[in-house]
Amino acid sequence: MSEETRPLPAAQPLPVVEVGEVTGPVRISSPQVSAAAPAVARAWRSRAAHVVKGVSPPTVALGTRTGGDDAVSQRQARAVIDLALRVGEAMLSTGASAADCVATVLRLVQAYGVRSAHIDVTFTSITVSIHRGLHEDPLSVMRIIPARSPDYTRLEGVQRLVDEIVGASAAGGTPMDVDVARVRLMRILSAPHPYRRWVVTLGSALMGIGVVMLFGASPGMWLVAGLSAALVDRVQRVLYQGGVAAFFAQAVSAAVSALIALLLFWSAGQGLDVLGVRAPSLVLISGIVILLAGLGLLGATQDALDGYYVTAGARVLEVILMTLGIAVGVAAVMGLANRLGVSMEVQASTSLGGNLLITVIGAVMVATGFCLNTYTGVRTTLLSIGIAILGWLVFIGGLAVGLGGAAASGLAAAPVGALAVAAHKMLRVPEMAVATASIVALLPGLAVYRAINLFLADNPAVVGQAVLQFGTAVSTGLALAAGLSIGGFLARRRFGLDLASRRARRRARGTHVSG
Repeated sequence: MSEETRPLPAAQPLPVVEVGEVTGPVRISSPQVSAAAPAVARAWRSRAAHVVKGVSPPTVALGTRTGGDDAVSQRQARAVIDLALRVGEAMLSTGASAADCVATVLRLVQAYGVRSAHIDVTFTSITVSIHRGLHEDPLSVMRIIPARSPDYTRLEGVQRLVDEIVGASAAGGTPMDVDVARVRLMRILSAPHPYRRWVVTLGSALMGIGVVMLFGASPGMWLVAGLSAALVDRVQRVLYQGGVAAFFAQAVSAAVSALIALLLFWSAGQGLDVLGVRAPSLVLISGIVILLAGLGLLGATQDALDGYYVTAGARVLEVILMTLGIAVGVAAVMGLANRLGVSMEVQASTSLGGNLLITVIGAVMVATGFCLNTYTGVRTTLLSIGIAILGWLVFIGGLAVGLGGAAASGLAAAPVGALAVAAHKMLRVPEMAVATASIVALLPGLAVYRAINLFLADNPAVVGQAVLQFGTAVSTGLALAAGLSIGGFLARRRFGLDLASRRARRRARGTHVSG
């Protein structure tokens, strides 16, 4: 068929456009474009979702852990949990921080094959729970912490026993039998102290002497301060044995130092020269430092930084209450002095420093006295003395370059914290013992004394100065704790943490962890 005779194709209907009021350009959409639009939109939505949507599981696993210690027998689980509770109680009672206690207990139970243990510590109790799977009953036991008294010889013995058990397990061998370990633990905790009680009193006297040496006092003042500190130690022991509440024991102990200072102030006003004493206020300052050293401020701050807020809150409250006890005892004697017309104001020239050699010897005596006062072993005492010398020299250097007292204290505490962690990791000595003994000389006894004195002046014009002195004392304590924490953190990063230590300090991240 030729092109001339071929029929024309059927006419296609034209799109119908309604004619009306036209306000803009007329667009005619084809059916193919309308069908492709949803597909394009879905593709772009998929690309946008891929950019913003997470692809990895949450950082913090909530309720997703499964399994348990199904293979651990009932008897083994009970024996392990009993040993763990005894170790934890001993550590908390002898001065360990909450994180160190939890880390040690976790290492212990893992050495005996228990992987699903949970440890909870409060100020007055420790709880250990073991999840034994879906088909076995869990175990959860709590023990009460009856008392807290720094005893670093026993703490070191407990840590060495745990290290021995963990070391045998890590080497692929069989850890010590649980019953044998319990007997060993009981021997450590029931062993006599390494020093007689009079040696502990001597330690308090050495601390008193060392504190006044830091202020450049004369040899006569050394003797008076040593006798005063020894008397305070004996009074405290009698009060505690008599069942007197800690707050009142603290107040009476502070009052004893204040009464001795009052007698010296009165003698000076009468023209009597007592052993060449020129600054009676130093006797009371040394007494305040000794009482502050036993309050556990550093341990409370460490618990807070490690995320154990319940324990830290209770310990901070205890520190505040005991500090108020010191203030009450000192204030009572100062009120008596005001009635008698005796001024107990501290001299404006009183400050830390002086002859460098004398102050270094003073720092050594303070560290030695604290170690004797807390039953610290010989090796730990020698380490503490060396680190205390370094810390004091750093503090003096900070003052020399123009830093304030709080800033210089924090600067000095940082290397002390790092070396304390290093000594604990390498030599297995109690970290808290080394750290605390090394910074006792930097505690703000002078600022506390001045704050109390100004508050009792009954002069509204000096209230601001009293608040400033109190703020100085608080900031110095916080700077010491922060410096120790920073130094310890850096040292732990250098040495690394084992699994138990990471689990124990995981709370420190708290609610700030990004999920």
